Amino acid sequence: MHPGTDGRFDEITSGTVWRLRSRACWQEAAELLLPAAERDPRAALCRAELLIEQCLFTADHWEDAETALRLAEAGVTSTEQRAGASCARGFLAYLGSVLGPRDRLDEAQAALGRTSALLPPDAAGRPLLDFRRGLVAENLLRDQTAAWIAYRRSHDGALARGDTLLSSYTWRHLAALALAGGDRLRAREGFVHSLRLREELGFTVGVAPALAALAEVSEPEEAAQLRAEAGRLVQALGGVPVWLAGRLGEPACQTAGAPGGPPGAPRGAPPSARPGVPVARRQPPPDGRVGRDDRGAVR
Repeated sequence: MHPGTDGRFDEITSGTVWRLRSRACWQEAAELLLPAAERDPRAALCRAELLIEQCLFTADHWEDAETALRLAEAGVTSTEQRAGASCARGFLAYLGSVLGPRDRLDEAQAALGRTSALLPPDAAGRPLLDFRRGLVAENLLRDQTAAWIAYRRSHDGALARGDTLLSSYTWRHLAALALAGGDRLRAREGFVHSLRLREELGFTVGVAPALAALAEVSEPEEAAQLRAEAGRLVQALGGVPVWLAGRLGEPACQTAGAPGGPPGAPRGAPPSARPGVPVARRQPPPDGRVGRDDRGAVR
């Protein structure tokens, strides 16, 4: 799905599709993949992952992702493809639990469990699976020990396979756990690595969360500069990620048809503290690792 991964879709996803994706234009990227997705299950899964990522950053467009994922699931022709579709299903259910209107924890665990059963221990899809299982453990099960183990496996696998984007996620999530344990030096190291990798990749939509995370372990003056830069990026991309826009105090979602936001950016009213989720069931952000809850625990 991005530069540094293996597979015949590298040329596509490191070119126009990658540039659109990195600038929060998931709908346009998915449209480019649609002709191939209708006849090739690998393209269908690639397209589904793009639209699931859109849900992550916008807390919206759930039906688009569901439709694309059903197309991918219907077209699988191998165990590897079945595992990939199941892993995507688990991630979409996880996001639905954190950002969506209802709890889908059981679905997420079942889908990720099926993925694990389908993949050999050294499979290329293991690092991504481990990362997603870490997300479920940390943010839904509240088990930081299990989350750290899963993130660490994912991190090692991503580094071994040269998966730069996944490494940027694992660096930050391991750093967030280090910060929760009081190790600010290790946390800062991880946040710095995460930001550097995203800037090198040109993953623009993911830079603001990395800046905001680094601000958590920076001195006040530097932290203010980092948050201001993150806020400018969020605003330039039309208010995404929506769950970070609210924390930075930036205007989040543009109204439909308003100028300044790329197609595929969220529309409608500004988000609440947890977009798409009633305040009573606020969850940690699915990405970004910023802010503190009412108990003072690092999110």
